[in-house]
Amino acid sequence: MIRYARKADAPRILQLIKDLAGYEKAPLEAKATLQQIEETIFGDRPTAFCHVAEDNGGVVGISIWFLNYSTWLGKPGIYLEDLYIEPAHRGKGFGLALLKELAKICVERHYERLQWWVLDWNEPSIELYKSLGAVPMDEWTVYRVSGDALKKLGS
Repeated sequence: MIRYARKADAPRILQLIKDLAGYEKAPLEAKATLQQIEETIFGDRPTAFCHVAEDNGGVVGISIWFLNYSTWLGKPGIYLEDLYIEPAHRGKGFGLALLKELAKICVERHYERLQWWVLDWNEPSIELYKSLGAVPMDEWTVYRVSGDALKKLGS
């Protein structure tokens, strides 16, 4: 079952975020707190949204997403920040079901894009994405400013 997350799911969502960081070989990078998850996803003015995949009443996967915007198309889209399924539940269609739910939202709301990043070494996910018609954006390089560089730039 796929559904919008509820505030009561916040501790489980946080755990799955930490599990994802471990899977991506960066366990110390996941610094989000329960309070932050509750505020940013379930607060009065959410900046992100979350769907969960349930199996036998337990949350086994998440998709965390937010809106982006294409100036060229003049329309919003969905940026998928995290898609994670517990290892014991992989290969059972939960990831695909979460992606289909986000695609359905795009179609219903007339959004033109559903996009995300994937680590180059994550071959199982890349194969799934390609099978769905997703294409890599090879000509684009992601840039990020954070930490001290962000503070310097912003001061």
